[in-house]
Amino acid sequence: MDLKTQIIVLIFSFVYGILFSILVNLSYKLICNFKKVFRILYTFVFVLINSLVYFFVLKLINDAILHYYSLIVIIFGFVIIDIVKKRWYTKIR
Repeated sequence: MDLKTQIIVLIFSFVYGILFSILVNLSYKLICNFKKVFRILYTFVFVLINSLVYFFVLKLINDAILHYYSLIVIIFGFVIIDIVKKRWYTKIR
């Protein structure tokens, strides 16, 4: 895999981590009042769909070759948006 493709994968993984964090927060607000069985089922389907979307786009970018640094960058994007969100909420209050 060439360098350009790796950079595209890293940028996409970072943006997807941010998007996944936002979607997790939104879905948590939507399902927090439902019964436990429905929440478990919804969470399973939610993660399954998001994983499939990530691998589908990864298939378009680099034939779905998943490297460990892609997962690390997804987690990094998820954590960064969480830190930004917490700091933003503390400045508002």
